[in-house]
Amino acid sequence: MQINNALQWAGAMFIIAGHLLNTLIEFGYKVEGLNIAAFAIGTVAFLTWTVRVANRPQMVVNVVAIIVCAIGLVRVYA
Repeated sequence: MQINNALQWAGAMFIIAGHLLNTLIEFGYKVEGLNIAAFAIGTVAFLTWTVRVANRPQMVVNVVAIIVCAIGLVRVYA
């Protein structure tokens, strides 16, 4: 299905963006929080895909990742 493919690619692009933003942080750029937000968006895309295809192990990974991202976003923005 086309939507499943789009969800996987969107997830991949946002996860890559999160890693690139992590690298910028290491070089001193002040983008804390944006990296976590990118990871969260990518994870939501992947979670949506895993629900659609009923991939339970990946679903668990994504739920845990969303919880970790939520904790990180609260710490950065609260």
